[in-house]
Amino acid sequence: IARLKQYLEVVRDQYAGQVNDLTEAWNEHQLDYQFRVMGFSASGTVSVEIESVRVDGKIPLAAMMFRNRIEETLREQLTKAVS
Repeated sequence: IARLKQYLEVVRDQYAGQVNDLTEAWNEHQLDYQFRVMGFSASGTVSVEIESVRVDGKIPLAAMMFRNRIEETLREQLTKAVS
């Protein structure tokens, strides 16, 4: 969780001009998040377990054609963040 929190700070700074209305709330090992990017809303949860990190999220229908790329990028970035 500590590594993930540090990573989120870096991401927040890196994409400050593109991501708006970011809210995040930690409840023990689960992060609830919501944000807007390029006029679209996204929300979901990140659950941190001992040997895994699970991301469940909702993206707008208009972004569905980018779903595979979004999932791949999240997987790569989270692997780096928690390694």
